[in-house]
Amino acid sequence: MQNLTIHGGRVLLPDGELVTTDIALEDGLIVSLNGAPPGRAMDAAGLLVLPGIVDIHGDAFERQVQPRPGVDFPAALALQDTEAQLLANGITTAFHGITLSWEPGLRSLDNWRLLLDALDAGTWICDMRVHLRWEAYNLEALDTAVADILAGRVHLLAFNDHTSAILSKTADPVQGAKYSDRAAMGLAGFRILADRIASRADEIPAALDRIAAAARDAAIPLASHDDDAIAVRDGFRARGARICEFPMSEAVGQAARDAGDYVVMGSPNVVRGRSHLGWASAATMAEAGICNILSSDYFYPAMMRAALILANRGKLDFAHAWSLISANPAAAAGLTDRGAIAPGLRGDIVLVDPAGPRIVATFARGRIAYLSADGAARLLN
Repeated sequence: MQNLTIHGGRVLLPDGELVTTDIALEDGLIVSLNGAPPGRAMDAAGLLVLPGIVDIHGDAFERQVQPRPGVDFPAALALQDTEAQLLANGITTAFHGITLSWEPGLRSLDNWRLLLDALDAGTWICDMRVHLRWEAYNLEALDTAVADILAGRVHLLAFNDHTSAILSKTADPVQGAKYSDRAAMGLAGFRILADRIASRADEIPAALDRIAAAARDAAIPLASHDDDAIAVRDGFRARGARICEFPMSEAVGQAARDAGDYVVMGSPNVVRGRSHLGWASAATMAEAGICNILSSDYFYPAMMRAALILANRGKLDFAHAWSLISANPAAAAGLTDRGAIAPGLRGDIVLVDPAGPRIVATFARGRIAYLSADGAARLLN
């Protein structure tokens, strides 16, 4: 492993202070502040030195797997490009939101297997993990999903149910084509398939109970997704889901926080100033203390920018804003070895030029994982 000193940057400490100091990295870990072991050094003067970003929910990798409807690329190639994007955006831990759906094509059981096999076979610098987005009506893949959870191939389980929404949209040729094209089949055939899947509604509660039990046995965190009512969120909490992803209203998010749950919203919502679906404002919810985690959702560059936008709005201090993309998602995922800069933790660090803002360098497990041109010029030896 590399030994390296990050010299003279403004370091965000666990107590929330920004202090100009040095960080010593050895054997993948942060070993000291104000230390200088033998090895390479980087001049971080004028830069923010921050904990690496933890993305608890991101599905932008799907655009590398299938950049156009029906146009697929090998999973290994897609993940290589995805990793490069992650590291260039300061993301050192990424939970890939892989949807396991009854839909053919991009979100199918075949693609699930290809992605998991590619992740298992690769040697990755970014810590890339599996966030299983389980489509409730995908009964035919239930045995596979449970087996993969119990085998340790899944690191977070989220309950999804898009079937009713898909059914409502297939009646419209334009909206329906988005789903049938993604599944690489004709719209008429896709409608027949969706109707057949929906006919098994009575079997869904038992299936949800079974997969939730498997996740609890595997001691992985559980989440619910797009909760539209407090009762719905309560039902998933009863199954063990203590993460509430993208609640559709502030009231649902507030009820989740009141119950002690983590509430996840999307960074693109903050950067764009609104939800692309017209739902609740992530910035407003973060400033109200409802949302305590931001994810990339579908756009990796939004994470760093969202934290800085919230800090600049003035209602959250910088440390609080950055915790939304580092310490808090790490805690929700049960990762106690990252999310802060302190001796003994993983050397996951990002250097940010606040004037850009832009990522200058990313360190993952103490290794230089990404360097901009400015970053390369700052290497001292």
